[in-house]
Amino acid sequence: MSYALLRPLLFNMDPERAHEFTLKMLEKAHKAKLLEFGHARQSLPTTCMGIHLLNPVGLAAGLDKNGSHIDAMSELGFGFLEVGTVTPRPQSGNDKPRLFRITQAGGIINRMGFNNDGVDQMIANIERAKYQGVLGINIGKNAITPVENALDDYVYCLERVYPYASYITINISSPNTKNLRTLQGGDALSSLLDGIKTCHTRLANEYGFYVPLALKIAPDLDESQVDEIAHTVLAFDIDGLIATNTTLSRVGVEDYPHADEQGGLSGRPVSHMSTQILSMFHDRLMDKVDLIGVGGIDEGALAVKKFKAGAKAVQLYSGLVYKGPTLITDCVQAIAEHQEHHLIV
Repeated sequence: MSYALLRPLLFNMDPERAHEFTLKMLEKAHKAKLLEFGHARQSLPTTCMGIHLLNPVGLAAGLDKNGSHIDAMSELGFGFLEVGTVTPRPQSGNDKPRLFRITQAGGIINRMGFNNDGVDQMIANIERAKYQGVLGINIGKNAITPVENALDDYVYCLERVYPYASYITINISSPNTKNLRTLQGGDALSSLLDGIKTCHTRLANEYGFYVPLALKIAPDLDESQVDEIAHTVLAFDIDGLIATNTTLSRVGVEDYPHADEQGGLSGRPVSHMSTQILSMFHDRLMDKVDLIGVGGIDEGALAVKKFKAGAKAVQLYSGLVYKGPTLITDCVQAIAEHQEHHLIV
């Protein structure tokens, strides 16, 4: 069944229930071997953070929080996958309802709150998966951990996921964990990255291989904050920057139902803001740190805009809710056409 036919059914459900139902159906289709030929594996070889990708269109963190559906997701045509956000201990997240569609604007508001089964369960899921492609693991802190002790949680997760990850994302930009975004600047960011890099260096030596580190940042930044983050990322040799997470802004959706719900806004309404932040970081980092563009991509042309702004790769999540898996192919093809034209010009 095509996603266009399935979408009305899903959009009549509560958004979180629809999310869970979709993952169950995807898993059943995978086990029945219905996905293997349903979505072409688009080849557009790309290198990002020193990692060779089948194509530069990846799954963003948040859709498969526990790494429970890695094999099924891998059959949809993604060039790489990112799972999480995962925390040291299991946590249920914020109270329901916590997920809201703004259908008229192609947006989603969520205040999930890092609901996940904990890092040990994620590792068990990864060990069962047969997927051999590029797997990013997104790590965060537990809600009950005071922000001044956040480093302990990141180090705990880093130590456990290191041998399983192609790259590891440090998520300090979710608006749904109290005070998390205070880690994005000043001494707090420097102290956090110093501790993480110390642990990271030790792990690289112990395992004998290097796993790149990426930092995921918010779109709600002014120029001075961008300057500060860019300087700190360079100082600590962070490999990648993922721009961006969800926004607290409601510009463009103010008059729609659910716009007053607390949480982060994603989807098409964040596209321009996210791309602007991406471009600002590109201007400051000058290709010394690889950029991954995420936020508001629901058509190939918007993926291309991320590349024009300096991205080496992009990620999808909310756009998939509205457009389905064909969005992956659309983005790969649009990027390929853009790159071919760029080479010819």
